[in-house]
Amino acid sequence: MEVIDYFESDKKEHWLGELAKSDWGAGAYLCDLLTEGTFFDAVGEGSRVLLLVDGDELVSFCTYAKKDDIQPTELGPWMGFVYTFPNHRGKRCVGLLFEEIERIAKREGVDKVYISTNHTGLYEKYGCEYYAQMTDMDGEPSRVYVKRIG
Repeated sequence: MEVIDYFESDKKEHWLGELAKSDWGAGAYLCDLLTEGTFFDAVGEGSRVLLLVDGDELVSFCTYAKKDDIQPTELGPWMGFVYTFPNHRGKRCVGLLFEEIERIAKREGVDKVYISTNHTGLYEKYGCEYYAQMTDMDGEPSRVYVKRIG
């Protein structure tokens, strides 16, 4: 398995088709942003879509973005749109994505990455610490975690 950047791939149409197979509403929204060309408007210039792939199969994906669903905020960057396909869950695939995000963050001189979620007990396995309860763009409460990059 390897992590690739969607925007650096020469198979964008293939990966869009794979993303569209996600049974998660946020995955469909990410597909729409990419298809409509509004991804950077939503999450900020320089943001990335990271894909964990096994050959031509999409295993897991996430974004590394300037903005996420907690807005407005001065926090960032954010790991968002985190999804692993059901047949790959429980194999710590998100850990491989986190490792890539840590490499990117280090290159950029970033010392903290945030994630907004309603999951408890998932991101702690990857070294994230609870930061605060905040309100997302839909007015719903969300748990915000911080991953310190060292």
